[in-house]
Amino acid sequence: MNQSLFVQFIAYFKAIAKSIEVKVNGKKTELTYLYKEMLTEELSVDLQWKSLTVNSNIVAADIVALDSALPLKKRDSFGAASGDIPKSGMKLQLTEKQMTDIDVLKARNVETAVLVDKIFQDEVKCTMGIHEKMEFIFLQGLSTGVGLVEEENNVGTGVRVDYGYLAANKFGASVVWSDPNSKPIDDIKRIVKTAKAKGDAIKLLMMSDTTFDKFAENQQTRENYAFTQNFVGTAIPVPDLEQINSMMQRKFGLVIVVVDRTVTTERDGVRTVHTPWSVNNVIFLTSSKVGKLNYGILAEETRKSPKVMYEKSGSFILLKKWSTEEPFAEFTSSQAIAIPVINNVSSIYLLNVEEAVADAQTEGDANVNYKTVNYTKTSVIAAINLATGKTTAKSTNTDATLQKYINELSEEQVLVFEANIVAA
Repeated sequence: MNQSLFVQFIAYFKAIAKSIEVKVNGKKTELTYLYKEMLTEELSVDLQWKSLTVNSNIVAADIVALDSALPLKKRDSFGAASGDIPKSGMKLQLTEKQMTDIDVLKARNVETAVLVDKIFQDEVKCTMGIHEKMEFIFLQGLSTGVGLVEEENNVGTGVRVDYGYLAANKFGASVVWSDPNSKPIDDIKRIVKTAKAKGDAIKLLMMSDTTFDKFAENQQTRENYAFTQNFVGTAIPVPDLEQINSMMQRKFGLVIVVVDRTVTTERDGVRTVHTPWSVNNVIFLTSSKVGKLNYGILAEETRKSPKVMYEKSGSFILLKKWSTEEPFAEFTSSQAIAIPVINNVSSIYLLNVEEAVADAQTEGDANVNYKTVNYTKTSVIAAINLATGKTTAKSTNTDATLQKYINELSEEQVLVFEANIVAA
């Protein structure tokens, strides 16, 4: 490992590293980074990440008589998920042919800015590559509860980061949103109401552009929009995001954020485009700040080679530039020990808009069909009520209504339901 062949331009190396971070934070790039907006950076000295969950509710004080003892209330409960912070990085090579092209530019006395751009374009790509990986893990993790870097799309080690989303906070739709007869606003109101009962005030919904299109085109959504606009007629137009948000804010105090983002990976020279946000999942949040970007200090950062050009971009990306004789080439690399971490997952709710049971029912008999199997209607009614803890289902309900109640159960409630139904 030898000194960079462009050490005379070291001042530009430092300046470009800092300018990239300014552009990313200031959203002056063509790419947006939600992880930058929704996470705060935090140094981890032990290279461990921890996702904390606090089941916190504020309860009212009691009225007590003078000289009496104060009543003791139970403390909040805490939970945590944790793991090692992985290392990420990439490297680019400036070949002998490309360096010859730079020499030609020098000989032609081109502007310094053009020359610098050619020499340090790999610095920009390496830095942005780290940001892209963080965005990939964050969007996948926030939309599913699990950040997953699979080995087939990664040169190195696969990583699985489970933030511990609660089964009690995961729901399906009453009717899948791709069905024109679905009631997406009813689904949203149901989950907002469930969250409110647990002390969580939902303010933000995040969904893919595909799911938003289904939501905007739905008849119930358009009717709600038309009502807020005093629209007259039956041919209600499909509202756009701004119009939808105006309606949702006015009626429900909610804002929708549409996630339309792709990330490209490369393995063995083959590039693959990924959509990290789970397309069918809607995430319900109480705040736009959802966690931390935990990062550590690289071993090389405290043991720098005197022959290599180093520079930091932001808090956690280490850039370096060096050359070799065999092959004769200039290299640029970026590396980081960092991972997006989502906290307080007990206040995050997930709705899969394409998850719903749609079995054909035979009304009027003593059975209800569930996942192609007939179960006694009596046991289905009892199991629904046991799962919800309320007298939700009644003997007078149609099979279709009972199926709707089943679809509205959380994943945790479904386990209770399935454990208590009896085959016909």
